[in-house]
Order: sequence, then structure tokens, then C-alpha cells
Amino acid sequence: MKFSGWRVFREALTGHRGWTANWRDPDPKPAYDIIVVGGGGHGLATAFYLAKEFEQASVAVLEKGWIGGGNAGRNTTIIRSNYLLDGNEPFYEFSMKLWEGLEQDLNYNAMVSQRGILNLFHTDAQRDAYTRRGNAMLLHGADAELLDRDQVRTMYPFLNFDHARFPIKGGLLQRRGGTARHDAVAWGYARGADMRGVDIIQNCGVTGFRIENGKVLGVETTRGYIGAKKVGVAVAGNSSRVMAAAGMRLPIESHVLQAFVSEGLKPVIDGVMTFGAGHFYVSQSDKGGLVFGGDIDGYNSYAQRGNLPVIEDVAEGGMALMPMIGRARLLRTWGGVMDMSMDGSPFIDRTGVEGLYFNGGWCYGGFKATPASGYCFAHLLATDRPHATATAYRLDRFKRGAMIDEKGQGAQPNLH
Repeated sequence: MKFSGWRVFREALTGHRGWTANWRDPDPKPAYDIIVVGGGGHGLATAFYLAKEFEQASVAVLEKGWIGGGNAGRNTTIIRSNYLLDGNEPFYEFSMKLWEGLEQDLNYNAMVSQRGILNLFHTDAQRDAYTRRGNAMLLHGADAELLDRDQVRTMYPFLNFDHARFPIKGGLLQRRGGTARHDAVAWGYARGADMRGVDIIQNCGVTGFRIENGKVLGVETTRGYIGAKKVGVAVAGNSSRVMAAAGMRLPIESHVLQAFVSEGLKPVIDGVMTFGAGHFYVSQSDKGGLVFGGDIDGYNSYAQRGNLPVIEDVAEGGMALMPMIGRARLLRTWGGVMDMSMDGSPFIDRTGVEGLYFNGGWCYGGFKATPASGYCFAHLLATDRPHATATAYRLDRFKRGAMIDEKGQGAQPNLH
């Protein structure tokens, strides 16, 4: 089923009776060449690119729940490539380029909106740091503009420029950044993978791995054993639990990251904005709600809910930046389980078990990385070689002293 303006018009005239399911609901086969564990954005993107770019004909995605029920549907939808370090910036710029062609690639409306992301700065030292970041972005082919105070005031005159502990002095703007519709991204990749023969098997939790002589032979699931030549794991906050079944201990902790949405308001923020004096980021949805978030909850948890102190902290950040939102009602909050790595950067790598591969440790950056993560993981699964933009995302980088510490916080996951 192909989507087009003409198709929408025709279905409207015929009572919308011609629409069919976006993907099949098959039973698992006894074996596949490649199994991807995890039916979130990263796992589905991996399967899509395996089939499309690497012509893998025998691929299955195993999801313990339903498509889009995990972190793919529990984030604040921001896409960007405004990174500093060589290990990160090429990867995220690659992801941004994939975002720019994603809807045509998938023939699906993922609501990719490149309305810009503005990172505010409040001190001279922070201005210098953002200048370095912007220059690094330009050197890697991304776009970046350093705005002064007056230029920021022209964009957002309602911000608290003067009467604050940290007055706004300017910002780093990436005009190509923006947002996308999170669950539509998962659905689009699921549909695209299914069209190319991938089996997407929902309600099929992986309970263990069958490993003999150091080689993976398949996975044990709630729907029986399924054989595989290769297994790729992309399960976000459940990475530690799933990989423990293969005898692996990962340099990852699981934390809750809360997100929030306000009642619908008149258009006020046309892009994405971050507060430089506290951890607060905000955009406005098509329905008018302010969508925002901040720090992770500081304790380890697998629960998709958070605590009140973090809600208070995030609200304080929003009020410091935009005092006028103090009268807006908060409609709902939710939580995603983050797989926080020790240096704040991800992993896309082979493991010590032959045929077993791992994709995880995305911390706050999982959604924006979805296209490149899927492409690079598919490249690794298909060729056994890391993609050129993901060569630094090795599992042994701590042993080698090759940390990718984007924030400069050291090996404390709760600070990244």
C-alpha cells in the first residue's frame, strides 16, 4: 500500500474502505539469518536498512510488547546534530541527513519538522564553549550560527533576558534541527521493513540465548526457540537485563527520564530551545502543548514513571527561562527507561560471543540517532565491520582509555 495525496483523496471519496494494515502480524519461523531483538525505533530501523541497503532476505524483529510501546513513544521528539567531539558529530550529522530524506525513503509521514534548535548561553565561558562546538559542527559539515543577545531577543522576545540569576547572553542555533513524530517514525520503519519481507513479531519476549562453543545459535522466547545465524540486541533501558542472559555485564545503568506536556496554548515557540543555566529543553507540539523535559531521575530503575522532585526541578528551569508559563496547566508526565553509559555516548559493536551484536547506551540521545543507529547497526550485522561514522562506539573503549565524554562529566552516568 503506497501513500500519496491522490490516494488520500480517493479514499475520502470511497469511505476509506481501501486502507489496509501497515504491517503483517506473522508467526515466527523456526530460524532466520538475522534476528533483531527490540521493536523500538533502533531495532526497526536496523531491520529496514538490513533489507533495503544490504538485501538481507531472512530477518525478524522480536518485540516483547507492541511496536512503539517503549522509549520510541516516550520521548520529546527532538532531532539535532549539534555535537562537539569527533566520535559523535559525524554520526549525528549522518543521522540528520537521513532524517532529511526519511519520509521519502519510507513513503510515510513521520512529521519531520526542521524548525531549528537554539541552545542558550548565559556566561562568557559558556559562549566560548558554544563557539568551539559551533566550529566543530561546521568542520564536520553541519550548520551552526552563534547568535548574540539581540538576535535571540528578536526570535523569542518573551524570554527572561534581564531579571534572572543567569541573564541570557546569546545562543547557538542549528536551523536544520527540529522535531519528528516519535511513534510515526517507529510505524514508518515497521511498515518499510515489512514491505521488504522482514517479519515483525510482537508479544514475543526474549528470555535467553542459546550459545554453544562461544557462538550464538538462536534465542529462547515466550513463543518458543528461534534459530539465527546472527542476533543483534537493541533494547534501550533493558540492555543490562537482556545481555545478562548471554553472560555479559555492560558498562550501563538504567535510569528514568521524565517528559512533560502542558495544556494547549497559542503558538509561542516555533522551534526547539534549551536553557543553558539548567537542564531544561522545550518545544511546542502541533496541538499547542509545550513538550519539555530535563534531568534523569538520579536512582536506578526499570519503572516507566518518575518522582516529584524531578518534576519540581524541571518546572523551576522552565519558569526561570519563561516566567509566563507559570499559569499553564501541566496535563501529563511519563517516563522512559534510559540506558545510561559511563561516558554518555553509545555502543554499536560486536560482543565476545560470535554472532551476537549490541546496540545501546544511548542516554538522552536515542531518538535523534534512530536513522543512523539503524543504518550503522545494519552495516555491522551485514558486513561485520563498523560503519565509518560509528568507529568510536566500541564496548572496550573504557579499557582502552578512549572515552567519548561529550559533557566532560567523567564516568558517572547520572551526570550525563
